[in-house]
Amino acid sequence: MESKLRTSYVFGPVKSRRLGNSLGVNVLPLKKKICSFNCIYCECGWNSDEINENIPSNLSAFPSKEIIKAELKSALAEVKNNNELIDVITFSGNGEPTLHPQFAEIINDTISLRDIFASNTQIAVLSNSTNLGKEEIISALKKIDKPILKLDSANINTFEKINMFGINNKKIDSSNKISLEKIVEGMKKFNGNFIFQTMFLRGKIKDEIIDNTTETEIIDLIKVIKETLPRQVMIYSIDRVPPANGLIKITANEMKEIATIIENSGFNVLWV
Repeated sequence: MESKLRTSYVFGPVKSRRLGNSLGVNVLPLKKKICSFNCIYCECGWNSDEINENIPSNLSAFPSKEIIKAELKSALAEVKNNNELIDVITFSGNGEPTLHPQFAEIINDTISLRDIFASNTQIAVLSNSTNLGKEEIISALKKIDKPILKLDSANINTFEKINMFGINNKKIDSSNKISLEKIVEGMKKFNGNFIFQTMFLRGKIKDEIIDNTTETEIIDLIKVIKETLPRQVMIYSIDRVPPANGLIKITANEMKEIATIIENSGFNVLWV
């Protein structure tokens, strides 16, 4: 698979399956993925061995907040001059956006620019939830309209197979190991004001079956949803060619069935 790394810090607007007309923001290096996960379905491809071993925390590895602010200001001004409407400014890009050392400051800049150029536009962050142990990250995400926090499985074995492929004892930094417990505790800090996101898929990788659509998986996921009480649950399946061979996109009928089960548990569900 050829990875779809972003080659600019601001891109679009593009039509998003889940968010509408979206102006994308990539706060990570161009042509290089930096992520605390190594997901089998990631459109950015696999992590490099260097990133798997040590995620950089020094600012020199990332674009500065001034660069992001300047490019976002230019893009929003152009959108306004063209009388173009955007539904959302979405932080996604080449990995996990909250790993940027100046993430909180970038969020503050984005809110200010949004208020000037596109006051009716929402701000979203697509996060893998691994950095929710940091209060400055929680505080920044609470300021935006759509903190979209991912958990693809509540089963540790499935979680590691899907999100941490080829990674052993993964750490965000020298002390913070990734764990389901820390992710759930981080989600609870939002007091329900967040969107819970799950990618459903199945397949076989290196003779290992991977399937987070089973009855047991869905029951366990709903337990976490009930613990964290998100205002919305967003579920979807593979839309682009994944880096791992042997993965299967879940059918629309199956997605509808899963959505109905979650809805019957008392939650608002968006599925695509």
